[in-house]
Amino acid sequence: MFADPTGVHAAAFAAVFAALYVAHQVADHWVQTQHQADCKGLPGWPGRIACAAHVATYTLTALVALAALILATGLRLDPWGVTVGLTVSAVSHYIADRRTPLRRIADALGAGRFYTLGTPRPGHDDNPSLGTGAYALDQSWHIAFLFAAALFCAA
Repeated sequence: MFADPTGVHAAAFAAVFAALYVAHQVADHWVQTQHQADCKGLPGWPGRIACAAHVATYTLTALVALAALILATGLRLDPWGVTVGLTVSAVSHYIADRRTPLRRIADALGAGRFYTLGTPRPGHDDNPSLGTGAYALDQSWHIAFLFAAALFCAA
């Protein structure tokens, strides 16, 4: 599937990964609304809807980034591969951003204590920052799945 002595697939993968990574940073930190950020981890339908709205704008941002890449470079991507890649990205993003699944995965892998690193104490707002274990695990999860998504998109 990826054996290519000319390096064309490797170059396409690198370009697609870069575009998806940029889109991830923009969508997760600029495009996401405050409401989505505050509510996407809530239980029940309010959380599901907020998370789905975030994932929709996140995926649209990725699609725009890929379109810009294609227009700027003439890169040719298989629409089916892009569809599969963006679906992998969207589903994995939704799972992580619902928060409970990622917390359970962290606990199962023995990283539960790291997940809570930097979290404000109950009843206090004494660490309002991005520097939490939960954020680090969330971002590394997303980047791992961006790698997978780029493999599909560039295949």
